[in-house]
Amino acid sequence: MIVHIPGVLNATQVESARSALLAAEWVDGLATAGHQGAAVKRNRQLAEGSPLARELGDMVLAALERHPLFISAALPDQVYPPMFNRYEGGETFGTHVDNAVRLLPGSGRKLRTDISATLFLAQPDSYDGGELLVEDTYGAHAVKLPAGDLVLYPSTSLHRVEPVTRGVRLASFMWVQSLVADVGERALLFDLDTAIQRLTQTGADEAARVQLTGCYHNLLRRWVRP
Repeated sequence: MIVHIPGVLNATQVESARSALLAAEWVDGLATAGHQGAAVKRNRQLAEGSPLARELGDMVLAALERHPLFISAALPDQVYPPMFNRYEGGETFGTHVDNAVRLLPGSGRKLRTDISATLFLAQPDSYDGGELLVEDTYGAHAVKLPAGDLVLYPSTSLHRVEPVTRGVRLASFMWVQSLVADVGERALLFDLDTAIQRLTQTGADEAARVQLTGCYHNLLRRWVRP
């Protein structure tokens, strides 16, 4: 399930983040690459836990907490602190799968990566290339969104970032441990929740809407992993 989440950050937030990131000091992206990713990762990123990464990460997390579409699609239990990367001059990240488990910085706790997320922070016409390609049974899907928009996709997916041949691609990336680990179950819940919201907006039969809402929550009780 690939889901486009529009307007996570507003124009003012995007410009503030972009200006700070363009002036920031960057480290080699290999600093956080796993064994598989190290062979194909060619980019730069903010040092994990740096003051700017924490500041911008807190802004992103606060925005996600207020975004109903993100909550509906991800059913988040924990979100890994957002990280930030930069691609230019042909930099790329070849085909890989994200690590299944990550250690939450400073906590000693582990997070299961059910969902991967990329928040775009540069306008798509400001750089060439840089598409996020996510593979599923129907092929590879190219994603290059307006600044401030986010895409969610299963962490089990093969994916890559195409080389950036002009300009600078800036983005935030993170992982979500969902309350519902199975992607198929999450997709069914998301479709059901979306239908319920549409029925509410159109003033459809109230008794039927309440019954469907009950089905949603009973399925959620069945599928939530404590």
